[in-house]
Amino acid sequence: MKVGAHSIGPGQPLLLIAGPCVIEGEAQTLAAARRVAEVARRHGVPAVFKCSFDKANRTSGKSFRGPGLQEGLRVLARVKQEIGLLVLTDVHEVSQCVPAAEVVDVLQIPAFLCRQTDLLLAAGRTGRAVNVKKGQFLAPGEMRNVVAKLSEAGCRDVLLTERGTTFGYHDLVVDFRGLAEMRKLAPVCFDATHSVQRPGGQGDRTGGDRTLAPPLARAAAAVGIDALFCEVHEDPDRALSDGPNSLTFPLWEETVADVLRIRRALGQP
Repeated sequence: MKVGAHSIGPGQPLLLIAGPCVIEGEAQTLAAARRVAEVARRHGVPAVFKCSFDKANRTSGKSFRGPGLQEGLRVLARVKQEIGLLVLTDVHEVSQCVPAAEVVDVLQIPAFLCRQTDLLLAAGRTGRAVNVKKGQFLAPGEMRNVVAKLSEAGCRDVLLTERGTTFGYHDLVVDFRGLAEMRKLAPVCFDATHSVQRPGGQGDRTGGDRTLAPPLARAAAAVGIDALFCEVHEDPDRALSDGPNSLTFPLWEETVADVLRIRRALGQP
């Protein structure tokens, strides 16, 4: 697959996907994008800035969701123009796909929506690359049907992301066999931070343990991945969404360095 000018897949450099969970403000988003660009530049790998204009699947209806489609896309357009990064954002409805594709480089299908046929077809028809999070309720092999739907829509630039599997109440586990299985279907990404979520674990919000994300990322690198997804925030404990599992920028860069060392030890770029 390709994202912008970058080829993604076996034998290609690791793609970093990183940024805050949701747009909390224009200045904060631009500052985060600059730091993502700096880390990617220091380590010599391509990067895509990730940030959502709306989080439609928050645990509580009173939780912060973001600035919305129009304002969010305006901010992401500034990231592209001023920082020069490729950009990824979630879409939750068919009507969001075309306007989002006019701005961003990658449309992301949230895990809970990965089987929504109309949404997949609409995203696939935009001509943009599509990243699909594997549902917490799906076996890796079932993503074959997701890839088939996107192919039907004419989309060839598909990335599949592992983000953990539901394990009882309020917990996720990662079966690393799934990375190898999904990699037979399309390039694969490991989402280190969502994999350590504890969904609904704080009653009216999701919990998590960010300290577990780096070891899981290292394990995924050893198995084989084409992209690494991490949510990062300047102050995760004050983040308006996904704070418990978001990484600080120093911890994220340390994790990236570890992952790249593992890849080099395995003879990967």
